[in-house]
Amino acid sequence: MNSSGAFAPPLWYQYQMCAVAPYGFVFYYGIKVFNLVVGAPCNGLVIWQIAAKKSNPCTSDVFILNLAILDAYFCLMMPTELLNSLLLDDARIWYLQRFSYGVKDAGVLFLVCVCLDRYMAVVHPMLFASIRDHKIRTGISLVAWAVIAAYALAKCILGSMSVNGVFSGVVLFALAVMVLCNISVIWVLRRSVAGKEVMHPAKKKALKMFRCQISISVYSIMDMSCSVEPLLYVTKMECVGGRGCGCCVASAPHHVDV
Repeated sequence: MNSSGAFAPPLWYQYQMCAVAPYGFVFYYGIKVFNLVVGAPCNGLVIWQIAAKKSNPCTSDVFILNLAILDAYFCLMMPTELLNSLLLDDARIWYLQRFSYGVKDAGVLFLVCVCLDRYMAVVHPMLFASIRDHKIRTGISLVAWAVIAAYALAKCILGSMSVNGVFSGVVLFALAVMVLCNISVIWVLRRSVAGKEVMHPAKKKALKMFRCQISISVYSIMDMSCSVEPLLYVTKMECVGGRGCGCCVASAPHHVDV
């Protein structure tokens, strides 16, 4: 029953026009259950691994940590959303739900930060070496959180339709940046191989990162990314020799930094 005493309809009947084709809603909430069961613990594991890392910290860890915190929050909101949709229908909780969706919508900014960090490491290694300070990335993260919070509050208070244009702009911006960065990185890596030079371990790691993590995340369903991103990060944590993140491994004497 909802707050008015009447029995609430099934989740996929929230919109009567969708009653004849509820499959999209079934899939939607199935993904949410998957995110709660898989995404929440995996994001927790990513947070723990980064927090416990004492040697060879990867420069992108600051952004990945923030992204894991954001995704964990979104995953843990799922029980509240189900409860409110099925039973409570409380307007105050709908505000909270819209805020969480706003956070998730703009969370792609941290993925852009990771992509740009990898791009700088591979395409502009000399400049990257001069800006490895984690304080810079912490400052960028704070700015990103400010933008995310402003967007989420606008969506929470004004409604989803009021920020649709902004959301589209953020997604298109993120896609354009990541596609350009990926193309540049792959071009540099392929040119290195074509020149028969020994590829630096950091560049090998970056190629795996872009092919197996960033590209997949961009084209994945946004909600599904809450589970996909931490799972990919965990699988790539251990590198050959157990030395941590490949992009941060010091160059061996016999390698040529292209």
